[in-house]
Amino acid sequence: MNITRVGVDIAKSVFHVHGVDRHDQVQWQGKYTREKWLNAVSKRVPAGAEIGMEACASSHYWARALQERGYRVKLIAAQFVTPYVKSNKNDRVDAEAICEAMGRPSMRFVAVKSVAQQDTQAAHRIREELVRQRTAKANQIRGLVGEYGLVAPV
Repeated sequence: MNITRVGVDIAKSVFHVHGVDRHDQVQWQGKYTREKWLNAVSKRVPAGAEIGMEACASSHYWARALQERGYRVKLIAAQFVTPYVKSNKNDRVDAEAICEAMGRPSMRFVAVKSVAQQDTQAAHRIREELVRQRTAKANQIRGLVGEYGLVAPV
C-alpha cells in the first residue's frame, strides 16, 4: 500500500481520513479521536505525501503539525470542496470529497499561515471589530440625542 493523497475532515473531537494511492484507488478510510489521528497518519502515510483539509478553525494548527512530520499540506476553502460531495453529507464523505478535490489540476489552495501570520491577522480582525462597534455606538448616541433635539456634527 502506497498512499499518496489523504483527505482529512477535522472536527472538535473526531477526525475522518480518506487515503488513496497514485491510481486514485482507496487504500484507507478511518475515524480517529483528536489525540490519535496524527499518529495514525504517521503510521500509514509515507512522508512527502499530500494531505488536504478544509481551511477552517484549527486547520492551520494541524497543517503546521503535519508539515513538521514531513507532509505536503494543502488547505482548500470549503466552497471548493462542496461540489465533490457525492452523497448525503457526513464527515466520512467530506474526507473523501477533500481528497478528490485536492487531486484536481485547477484547484486553488489556501496558504498555510505561520503562528506570527495568524497573530497579525487576529489583531487586525479584533481592531476592525472594535472600530465597527465604536462607529455603531456613536451612531446610536447621535440618534438618541437627536430625539431630544440635539444634533451633533458627524
